[in-house]
Amino acid sequence: MSTTVVSRYEVLSRMIQARGIAFPAPSCRQGNQTKHVSKKTKPIKDQLFVVWCIESPPSDDLLQRRGRLWEGLVPRDSNRLSRGAISLDASFLCSVDVGGRKAGMNRCKGPGQGAEEQQQQQQEEEEVTGMVCQEVDLRDGQMKEVTVGDQKVLLVRTLGQYSAVGSQCSHYNAPLVKGVLVGDRVRCPFHGACFNVRTGDIEEYPGLDCLPSYKVKVEDGKVYVSIHKNSLKLTKRVKEMCTREPDIQHTTLLIGGGPASLVCAETLRQNCYQGRIVIVTKDTLPPFDKPKLSKALDLDSSSILLRPSDFYQQHGVEVWTRKEVVSVDPAEKSVKLSDGSLQRYDQLLISTGCRARPLDCPGWDLHGVKLLQTHEDANEIHHSALGQKAVVIGASFIGMEVASYLSNTAASVAVVGPSRYPYERSLGPQIGRMIMQMLEEKNVKFYMTDFVDEIKGENGKVKGVLLKSGIVLEADVVIAGIGVIPNSDFLTGSQLEVDSRKAVIVDKFMRTNIPDIFSAGDVTSFPLTIRGDQRVNVGHWQMSQAQGRVAALNMLKKPTKCESVPFFWTVLLGKSIRYTGYGEGYTEILFKGKVEERKFLAFYIKDEVVVAAASLMFDPAVARVAELMATGQVISKAQAQ
Repeated sequence: MSTTVVSRYEVLSRMIQARGIAFPAPSCRQGNQTKHVSKKTKPIKDQLFVVWCIESPPSDDLLQRRGRLWEGLVPRDSNRLSRGAISLDASFLCSVDVGGRKAGMNRCKGPGQGAEEQQQQQQEEEEVTGMVCQEVDLRDGQMKEVTVGDQKVLLVRTLGQYSAVGSQCSHYNAPLVKGVLVGDRVRCPFHGACFNVRTGDIEEYPGLDCLPSYKVKVEDGKVYVSIHKNSLKLTKRVKEMCTREPDIQHTTLLIGGGPASLVCAETLRQNCYQGRIVIVTKDTLPPFDKPKLSKALDLDSSSILLRPSDFYQQHGVEVWTRKEVVSVDPAEKSVKLSDGSLQRYDQLLISTGCRARPLDCPGWDLHGVKLLQTHEDANEIHHSALGQKAVVIGASFIGMEVASYLSNTAASVAVVGPSRYPYERSLGPQIGRMIMQMLEEKNVKFYMTDFVDEIKGENGKVKGVLLKSGIVLEADVVIAGIGVIPNSDFLTGSQLEVDSRKAVIVDKFMRTNIPDIFSAGDVTSFPLTIRGDQRVNVGHWQMSQAQGRVAALNMLKKPTKCESVPFFWTVLLGKSIRYTGYGEGYTEILFKGKVEERKFLAFYIKDEVVVAAASLMFDPAVARVAELMATGQVISKAQAQ
């Protein structure tokens, strides 16, 4: 009997005296590490070997979850071999090449108890198991961070059962043990991402990835957690996805390269959509972490990519950068690009976001006047302001984050705003005053209740900013952060409904008024559940991701409503303010803690109920409020007090 050496990344089904019968390829190849599976037949003497070559090797963890590789298995009846019902007898020897050396395999046991025991023993040898606590240490609804090997694990007890998942949020690695546990879901204390504590699956954004989940065993009053050795260093898990099947003639076109498009594409692949997916973006980069731009202007582009380039190739997602859609023709189901080309679609997602509103005063076009929209913009602002005089126009979240960053790099920073304090309308005067004081301590000068009359220049370059009050500010660079405009101009003539601000109108399923056209993200006007389906436009990163997922599921005819609670954060001088809900129209603010001590929780009240909450150094209070809102609970003013 001949033997064959196969690589550890090949799945070999050995057919003796058969005629080319092979294990069929899965209709939906899963696992984020499987790029492409191809079939090769290789006759050896009187035997025929059929090899499935996995060109991008799956992780050992993935292989373990899929079941053991079979190497050189002989079917009892090759003529009856079929998908999902394979009867095998592995009663021969085979050799495996591991790390370049040949290693003989023991004779495999046939089906039955012996094989199961062998598999269990092998699995135990590949795991690290630790006794992490006594069974009585945790009560229902409690969680604890424990260590197995060198890996930190979140241990949770709910309804009398223990479960264990990764301990760090997959977004920015926040410790989940400091978050909020409600039922089977834990919410991150920093930015509100939610994970199922039994499966590790992500259930609310921001972030893209799930948590690894681990085996838990309770025995003799002790709790044990087991982790596969190959998973000891893993802190996140990419959800299993399929890839494109070239024979499927169906195209989903996603306009815009932001978080909504990316999550939409991933959700489609996670649900075994095998048609063509194309993301079209004006940006020079594939989808990137845009909230970081205003917080750290000098970031390298590679450090902000949400996915590496090979991820898109692996899952059959085309990303067209530096391309812009200029019109949509719903009747023909096609879009026209700026280069004149046409692209047909079967389903369309409009997720073009918003652009920074430009200044409209004299001098707006001088060299040195900047808007922050792209990675290149951020880098230009950083370099042009180094050791120079910077003026930030607008006391918005973007403007204030830029001023905070430049306070460490520019020679001087001045902020011009129309209200008495930054964020006065959104967060209230008390918090605005505190933030202003924080930046003044870093020598940032504020010129509030004032407006720009003209940007003065010399030889085409910025030299100063003239205010309505008559004050002239010296300036080498001017950054405008005065609001945004929805990117919907290209929809003119398409019959898609937009509101008075030109935001695309959608329902709770992210459907527009035209069949097969969906919209998600900052460009939309949508019904917000926690405000009785009031139509709103919310420019939050987390909400864009949630809407991208909902759009994808409804494209797949899986009816799903967008029920997410808005959650966002801003970072100033290393301090992070968290915010959840929708506070527009609030009439009163209740505080816990003291704003002047820079440690507080604020409740925004409208009609005697809490409509939003903000905090500084008060975690996980805002995450808890978000989770209460997500479960449909109404927090009264009396409860907040």
